[in-house]
Formats: sequence, C-alpha cells, structure tokens
Amino acid sequence: MNNSSHSSTIVAVRCFLSEEIGVNEAEITGSANLVNDLGVWGGDFFELIEKFSQKFQVDITSFRWYFHSGEEGFNTGGIIFRPPNERVEHIPVTLEMLAEAAEKQRWIVEYPPHRLPAHRFDIWLNVLLALGVVLALLFKFLVM
Repeated sequence: MNNSSHSSTIVAVRCFLSEEIGVNEAEITGSANLVNDLGVWGGDFFELIEKFSQKFQVDITSFRWYFHSGEEGFNTGGIIFRPPNERVEHIPVTLEMLAEAAEKQRWIVEYPPHRLPAHRFDIWLNVLLALGVVLALLFKFLVM
C-alpha cells in the first residue's frame, strides 16, 4: 500500500473514531490507546470494534476483547476469580493498528499463547451473590 492511500486510511479511521467516541480528531494520535488515552472501555469498546469492522469491512473473527479492554461495571466475583482481561497482558488498540486492519481487511493482532478457564467462576459467583440477596429480601418480605 502506498503512502498516500495509507494516509487517507488514517484520516478515514480518525474521522470514524472522532464521530463514534465524541473526541476531537486532534486528540486521536497514531499511538493513542483507545482504552487508556481515549477512555473507550467495556461494552463501548466492543461496540466500537464491531462498528469499525462493519464500516471498514474488517474480519474480526480472531479478535479477543480481553486483551484490549475489561468489562463494564463492578465484578464482585472478580475479587476472588480473575476475569479474562486480568489473566493476559494488555495490548493497546491504536489508530495505526486500526488503519492497518482496515487496509488488510482483517484483525491484525497475533495474540500470545494463553489459556482461560473453561468457566467464568467470577460470573457464577456474581449470580450466586445476586440470588442470595434476592432470597434474603424475599425472606424478609415474607416474614414481615
């Protein structure tokens, strides 16, 4: 890919990011990390990547969210059982990375070997805690 078409891809992706996340284009430098520098996190991050994929026709089947962002909200179960994003090293997503993916029309990150547990015990613990609260409230309501 020649330099001028790469430059136009950078401009197009920068414009897309600016519109989607509501940040001035000047703040979106080539190395700006979407999570740490631009504040895109959790569900918003994943939604942005999906929109990016659709707009620039990028195959994201190899995309692994937990290398790039955490989940939104407080994960009580995550205090005891680490969620996926805390089991791997963070890989920043940048304007340059997205432009390269747009040009190649595929997700370009080669993830390091890793293993995640077969089950999300942090989520199971959250469900059990929520169920306990509901049962406690129900018991309190029924006893009154």
